[in-house]
Amino acid sequence: MIRSLADRVILLSGWRRALVAAGAGAVGALAMPPLGLWPALAVSLTAAVWLLDGTGSARDRRGATLRRAAVAGWWWGFGYHAAGLWWIGAAFLVEADVFAWLLPAGVLGLPAVLAVFPALGFALARLLWSPGPARLFGLALGLTLSEWLRGHLFTGFPWNVFGLALGQNLWLMQTASLVGLWGLTAIATLLLATPATLGTEDRRAARFGPPAAASCLLLLMAAFGALRLEGSEVEPVAGVKLRLMQPNLTQDAKFRPAQGGAILSGYLALSDRPTSPQTSGLADVTHLVWPESAFPFLLHREPNALAQIAEALPPGAVLLTGAARQEQVPGERGGRFYNSIQAISSDGAVTATYDKVHLVPFGEYVPHLLDSMLRSIGIREFVHIPGGFTPGERRAPMRIEGLPLVAGSVCYEAIFPDEVLPEGPRPGLILNVTNDGWFGRTPGPYQHLAQARLRSVETGLPLVRAANTGISAVIDPYGRVWGSLPLGQEGVLDSGLPAAAPPPPQIRFGNVLLILMLALYGMATLVAQGVGYLPSSVRQTEFLANEEGRQRR
Repeated sequence: MIRSLADRVILLSGWRRALVAAGAGAVGALAMPPLGLWPALAVSLTAAVWLLDGTGSARDRRGATLRRAAVAGWWWGFGYHAAGLWWIGAAFLVEADVFAWLLPAGVLGLPAVLAVFPALGFALARLLWSPGPARLFGLALGLTLSEWLRGHLFTGFPWNVFGLALGQNLWLMQTASLVGLWGLTAIATLLLATPATLGTEDRRAARFGPPAAASCLLLLMAAFGALRLEGSEVEPVAGVKLRLMQPNLTQDAKFRPAQGGAILSGYLALSDRPTSPQTSGLADVTHLVWPESAFPFLLHREPNALAQIAEALPPGAVLLTGAARQEQVPGERGGRFYNSIQAISSDGAVTATYDKVHLVPFGEYVPHLLDSMLRSIGIREFVHIPGGFTPGERRAPMRIEGLPLVAGSVCYEAIFPDEVLPEGPRPGLILNVTNDGWFGRTPGPYQHLAQARLRSVETGLPLVRAANTGISAVIDPYGRVWGSLPLGQEGVLDSGLPAAAPPPPQIRFGNVLLILMLALYGMATLVAQGVGYLPSSVRQTEFLANEEGRQRR
């Protein structure tokens, strides 16, 4: 049955081939949060191998073969990203009168652009294609490199990277402490593609060996994770009591400057709410945390608001909050605006600031080269900031009274594994403030949390995450959730601060293990290519005859 299915996929052509590729990619998106069905990515990658098997034979010109591979990869990637990122469309409906007409660009246009990267991955894999099971190394190498490019080119967008399929399970995610997200991607794309051999190989060892080896390696990863967790008791930092406030404030007309006073009063009342008969609101809290976009006004320019906050905070307590910040620059009209985290002391002073460095294109600013053209046709950034936000100059740690050094992270900065740590000394925690209210009750906030959570395992640092509509959480340096507030619920979360763990190998050695893995993958494909460029099978011959017959018709 599996062999027959493999034959059918290999021999597909035309629109049927494109449809199957897109459908297989869409199945892979089920491996991402909130479902997290990582075997679904095995189905998707298995189909990818068979699609690549059917892109040509030894008698084809290599250019034609690579073009077919890229086309198959584009359709596969389009299905994956369309199924995994459809929820982005919710942001275009927040101000439907302004942005609804752009909805297709977000729901279909973005996946179409992102699909270029798996197209490159498929083409590179086909260039390295080799006989038998060794071709799986070519696929893993091609897709890992294309995912890395997706995470870095054009400001980068490493959302739903394939390694996250294994990065949600508490045991399996511990491997990220060794190889990070990109290493998990190299492992996932190799191991989860191995079922393809069940439908294409004739020799018993070649047919069943790769899936069996992959199962053993997954079990070893799980065992490593279990052992790592067993010996990793994390104590709370002495003298720190956190309270995270989740207001669940929707992105609508209520979030306007005219409502600023009511919004602040609501925040203060919610922050002081007892969570049980044994708690007394803010009385014993040392650090209060509010989410991104907390105010529809410039907090540092509102002395009355700062005075209200000071009056509510216990002596010595600190508020850490997202807030827009304006800075006047000589010669520049209107000044510059920053999306920031600000620390407010109990006497109402702003004692520390972190300015977001990695802004969201079109969400927080319009790229400079397109700015004039897009604004002329009515396209602007989503945020109501004249000219959009300005990026911060550098990732500097925040020095907060009563806390270890803080690595500030605003919104989707937490999805970038190579950017979460600031310059200078190692911090003691990651503070992520975000506003996922743009996306409602969709998979988006779950995917965002899962990616931020993986940063804890990679860095060995606890994560404190305050989200406007959820999901707010405190996570220890091994990825264990100490407490959380569900999506779409107003509330407060009291927690201690988990202590940082020793720097894991991923921090000490960087991407050394990843580079070694990819080098081994490349060597495996080169060795296999020495045996012959492609398997000379009946199925490949049938494909060529079918393709030539179609062209004659």
